[in-house]
Amino acid sequence: MYIVDRCQPAKCQMRRRDFVTFLGAAALPFAARGQQPAMPVVGFLHVATADPYSPMLSEFRAGLGELGYFEGQNVAIEYRWANNQGERLTTLAADLASRHVSVIVAAGGTRPALAAKAATSTIPIVLAFGADPVRLGLVASLSRPGGNVTGVTFITSELEPKRLEFLSQLVPQTTTVAYLNIDPRSSTQAEQQESDIRAAARALGKEVIVLEASSERDFEAAFATFVERRAGALVVATSPLFTSNRRKLLALAAHYRIPAIYHLREFVVDGGLMSYGADIRGVFHQAGNCVGQILKGAKPADLPVRRSTKFELVINLKTVKALGMTFPPMLFARANEVIE
Repeated sequence: MYIVDRCQPAKCQMRRRDFVTFLGAAALPFAARGQQPAMPVVGFLHVATADPYSPMLSEFRAGLGELGYFEGQNVAIEYRWANNQGERLTTLAADLASRHVSVIVAAGGTRPALAAKAATSTIPIVLAFGADPVRLGLVASLSRPGGNVTGVTFITSELEPKRLEFLSQLVPQTTTVAYLNIDPRSSTQAEQQESDIRAAARALGKEVIVLEASSERDFEAAFATFVERRAGALVVATSPLFTSNRRKLLALAAHYRIPAIYHLREFVVDGGLMSYGADIRGVFHQAGNCVGQILKGAKPADLPVRRSTKFELVINLKTVKALGMTFPPMLFARANEVIE
């Protein structure tokens, strides 16, 4: 026997209407999810390796966070590290551009900046490097960039004479100073640094021995030559190659007992004698702020390029004692930070 539910027409209509309403309500969350805006993606391009730049990346993320953007929550970051192989930068920059990221951060010297600019004229580019973007043709002016590039710059190669001066105050008796540079053919900045250090050495009445390294494989031979030629102190040039391999350089300086000065605080934190240079962590923090502004709708053409003018002299007292040295009181008083 079959039982048939013979509802009244009005009641049946109501049930059909309720059923359609139920289906619509059930589908609403899926439709709403599909309408949510996609998470913005920031491309990060650097010539070096990731590990040595961990403190800088932390500051970059902190700068982003001040504008309300947090990696993995409401912004994604695609990292591209060239591992000190500059020839890879063009391909890496093109890859980021092809993914239509919201912003590209170019850090670690002029080559990433030029590669990013060659890859796109429309995606915003935020610089974090120690060079003049006007001279490189990346922006029209610092105050009015005028295109798709802005960011933060800092003085770096111009500080080499000051580093030599500080080192000469520490070891005034030495007449020969070593200078470890990268191959000037790979960077106009390296060429300028070498010219500046030679001029500064002449002004101080010092002989300077310049050796160049193309990779970390050249470090050991360079230090052996410095010792053979009786260099009494060492200035290590500003370069991502040296930053990426700072522990190897520090080990060689300790082994040969050569007083050395570097461009970055992290060298001294890891046991180096002293450093003098720009506050790179602060530069990356400002770059994070700049990216946050762009993600909120600001145009690179309207964001002035910031120029960091904060410098820090950092001394490691433990290394001073290990080398059997006495730090001059006046130089010690100038230190921004003393690591004990």
